[in-house]
Amino acid sequence: MTHERTDVEGRQWRSTIAAAQAGDRQALDELVAGWLPLVYNIVGRALNGHADVDDVVQETMLRAVDNLGSLRDPDSFRSWLVAIAMRQIRDRARRKQPDRLDESAPHEAADFAELTVLRLQLEGQRREVAEAVRWLDDEDRQLLSLWWLEVAGELTRRELASAVGISRRHAAVRVQRLKERVETARGIVRALDGACPELRELTARWNGRPDSVWRKRLARHLRGCAYCGDTRESVVPAERLLVGIALVPLPVGFTLSLAFGGKTAVAATSVGWSAKLLGALTKPAVAMTAGATIVAGGAYVVTQPPDDPPPRAAAPTAASTARPPSPSAPASPTPSPSPSPTPTKEPELYGTVVDAVDRAPDPNAEPAALPRRPESGITSTGGAQAVMQHRGESVTLSGQGYVLVRWQISPDDRSGGLTVPTWTGLKGKLFHVASGGGRRMDDVIGDGSDRGYVTGMGGPDIGYTVLPDGTQQMWQNEYFYVDGTVTLNQNERGASYGLTVFTSTWDKANEDVRYGPPQGAIRYGLVRDNGKDTAPVPQYVTRATPADPATVAQRSRV
Repeated sequence: MTHERTDVEGRQWRSTIAAAQAGDRQALDELVAGWLPLVYNIVGRALNGHADVDDVVQETMLRAVDNLGSLRDPDSFRSWLVAIAMRQIRDRARRKQPDRLDESAPHEAADFAELTVLRLQLEGQRREVAEAVRWLDDEDRQLLSLWWLEVAGELTRRELASAVGISRRHAAVRVQRLKERVETARGIVRALDGACPELRELTARWNGRPDSVWRKRLARHLRGCAYCGDTRESVVPAERLLVGIALVPLPVGFTLSLAFGGKTAVAATSVGWSAKLLGALTKPAVAMTAGATIVAGGAYVVTQPPDDPPPRAAAPTAASTARPPSPSAPASPTPSPSPSPTPTKEPELYGTVVDAVDRAPDPNAEPAALPRRPESGITSTGGAQAVMQHRGESVTLSGQGYVLVRWQISPDDRSGGLTVPTWTGLKGKLFHVASGGGRRMDDVIGDGSDRGYVTGMGGPDIGYTVLPDGTQQMWQNEYFYVDGTVTLNQNERGASYGLTVFTSTWDKANEDVRYGPPQGAIRYGLVRDNGKDTAPVPQYVTRATPADPATVAQRSRV
């Protein structure tokens, strides 16, 4: 599952990387905005929120932009970027070696374990895993920063091994040892939350700061304590808990400056910046993302708290949607008088498509042509990549263009009936134009040996995620076309699932659906768009804004 997901993402970024290498400032902004959260999570978890995190992230992104022209294969961008981050982490560790004993000094800011718990609203055993990071040594935290993202579907094992500089076989051994240490650390976290009288006596002189000495003492206590070893709930392996966990959002006020890192233009040129890239970086430009802004000079500043409710987006202005009239233009609340004297009016066809559950196409059936609809651009309150893992999260999309919704079903966390996501507050039009990702979520993907999965919806050992009667079976990637404004709501109740929402393009959607069995996918994608207003409308969509988004009726009439 992870391998398929990361391969698809790599294909989708290929054109952006190539454009940035050619000096396209907008593509460079998109590249930085899209990959900065991944780098921040790797560095933040490896250093557990140390004050040097910002500096290491800054240096990593600066080096990546600086050397982007030397990257020969855009498909290797992720592993290349992660390797740069790990080198900066190790360089920082070497520089800070004499100060290691001072790391117990109190930090003004919360450590990364606390940020992970608070910003992702982790509870139970997931919170336990996040807090266990505090008890790991630096080297283990570095590996965990990569393994966590591998299990969550953000990295492949090949990329993990490449970043650490070892073979995949050696990586497997290292990861297995790391799992054992994580489980020991989880036991310590669990015991400290308990009420063992002997443990209270043992920790009476402890200052509350995790270190290797106290880790050994507490682990020794756990091995011989019947009270602490009496776990009242089954302990789920860490990798099953981490599946689908989102990246920790960038903190408010986080600033990343790519304005040569203080270098002059002459100095920058001397270390290999291309003339085109220099020109692109010095052009005044402003690119907006959710909660962050990339401003002239290359400064990326987080301005909106990620854990605050996203602001309700206004309908697109005339300036932002100016374009020739098209059949897919959003309907005006007050229709203007028709200049034609003809008394008859064309019937309104939009939203009259009847819901029907479709069958999976033949795996080798190539998709129909995907009609190209106008693209003036989509803005998202979640940025270029919004991750929604919990009930109540939402993202508002505005403008005119394509959107990708990627599914992550987690029956190994909690199977059963799924409460579907819903589209609310629609102003304008919304179409379900294509399905891709190389598979439907009910396609067979294994024999149950991979965490109990037989299909993407689960297996007999872990249970299955079940859709409401009459609901379309989702694919890994679902593409939609927005012409107006709409909010997508995560309504997780019962079965666990996550959604990642990307702003996309016709080119990316068309490439995705045409990636088929000859290239390693299970099946080709499916084109649903006919280019007209009679194209399918998503199920569970409404123009209303209900107090509970999960109450939207299952129908395609808007």
